[in-house]
Amino acid sequence: MPKKSMREAINEALHLEMARDPSVIVLGEDVSGGAGGTSGQRDAAGGVFGLTKGLLPKFGEHRVIDTPISESAIIGAANGAALAGLRPVAEIMFSDFIGVCFDQILNQAAKFRYMFNGAKAPLVVRMTVGAGRSAAAQHSQSMHALLSAIPGIKVVMPSNAYDAKGLLLQAIRDDDPVIFLEHKMLYNDTCEVPDGDYTIPFGEGVLVREGEHVTVVATGQLVKLATGVVDRLAAEGVRCDLIDPRTTSPLDEELILESVRETGRLVVVDEAPPRCGFAADVAALVAREAFASLRAPVATVTPPHTPVPFAPELEREYLPDAARVERAIRSVLAH
Repeated sequence: MPKKSMREAINEALHLEMARDPSVIVLGEDVSGGAGGTSGQRDAAGGVFGLTKGLLPKFGEHRVIDTPISESAIIGAANGAALAGLRPVAEIMFSDFIGVCFDQILNQAAKFRYMFNGAKAPLVVRMTVGAGRSAAAQHSQSMHALLSAIPGIKVVMPSNAYDAKGLLLQAIRDDDPVIFLEHKMLYNDTCEVPDGDYTIPFGEGVLVREGEHVTVVATGQLVKLATGVVDRLAAEGVRCDLIDPRTTSPLDEELILESVRETGRLVVVDEAPPRCGFAADVAALVAREAFASLRAPVATVTPPHTPVPFAPELEREYLPDAARVERAIRSVLAH
């Protein structure tokens, strides 16, 4: 099976689905690929992150639509297109900009099916998330907890290229609004990805590692970090279940609860802020549904409740690291 980066896997999914379904359109800032500097060549870069390379020459300007720099207009247009029968894939470069689109997402798209007699709104919004590039406070946030709190939308956060392709194909074929979050630090990571068509259902997490001592739940790029820690501890005889939820809404609650009922211990590793965040949500779920199984208090590893720092040395302090994840696992084991 060929190895591909997450960037290549997402690009391939867009190509496949636009070829399969003529109702799929892509819109956003510079999605046609940039003008190529002084060359004036279209599709020179494939968008800011190179995700939409090759779409313009293959599918044309009526399906690959560059927009003005107005995120609220992008989502508003996508909402209308979805209600009119198309399947728009809108790109917001940085999820930090989603604030100006919140009325279109929170108060419109999320409620179309509920308020308008079951109306379908097959809309996908792709966005980058996460810190690690010293892109500063307005380009580095992880917004999945905030978005997962909105009823009526689905939130997807792949941790590898294989999942990214299968989840994006599933997202485009879904009849409800889907937020698709891509961590910037994963775009160049590679793994085996099939060439053909496959989908991954929403609400089905994956057991990345299997063990009986501690349950570790990690999201996005932190799945890779947690995998390294879990593998090192396994050499000492400490074996952990490592769960990647893949979608934070819907959440595979049964997979998490089943694991905790076996291990009796839980560590949640997440990049969202700690207050009202994803880690707090999973901790509450386990406290509510599996309290009697717990042998130790739930541990969470998250950034502090601050904006993301710009300085590289401060950003490294901000993000969860392997040492903190290992300390958390050892702490619940020692309790």
